[in-house]
Amino acid sequence: MQKAKIIVDSREVFSGIPEWLSMKADVEIKQLPVGDYILSEKIAVERKRAEDFIDSLIKKRIFEQVRRLKEAYEKPLLIIEDEGLFSRNVNSRAIYGAIACLLTDYEIPVVRTRDAFETASLLYAIAAREQFRKKREPALRGDKPSMNLKERQQFIVEGLPNVSAVLAKRLLSHFGSIKNIFNASLEELQKVEGIGKKKAAAIVEVIEAEWED
Repeated sequence: MQKAKIIVDSREVFSGIPEWLSMKADVEIKQLPVGDYILSEKIAVERKRAEDFIDSLIKKRIFEQVRRLKEAYEKPLLIIEDEGLFSRNVNSRAIYGAIACLLTDYEIPVVRTRDAFETASLLYAIAAREQFRKKREPALRGDKPSMNLKERQQFIVEGLPNVSAVLAKRLLSHFGSIKNIFNASLEELQKVEGIGKKKAAAIVEVIEAEWED
């Protein structure tokens, strides 16, 4: 049976969520540069327990975290977990104001879940839809000093137009190095599964275009 793959930040190990996810998905634990869960090349999730959300709001960390998440992934998501969001001595208007800011100014969906099991269920549902229906594998994005050579190579190739994590691996496997990919002709690029004339032309255009200040 095919399993979805979910990349989980090492700080989430003791949340209970990776344990739930591992019953259905292949879970890979890594130190992530941004986000807590990577579900596809487009979707990454920041999870906050209610008390963590309040703390990050008071210390003004939440907006920097979601900004970096949005820069790295096309469809970021914030999950606020458990029902204690309004149990602390914090003005409810400030909480609603912060959520409104995230929704309207940062354009990041905010979802509330009751517990770790509900969070895990939602994460798996999104990952399965992305990977099985839309063929989008998880991809690491963002600045990550601890990346190994293979991850850095894939990261660079994924920066080319319309190149997914799957396609980046195919290109590297076919050509053997980033240098060979960059030196490939339009016709040579089209020999890789998933690259047609239009996509190959977009890649060549980016590689050959002159830099303009």
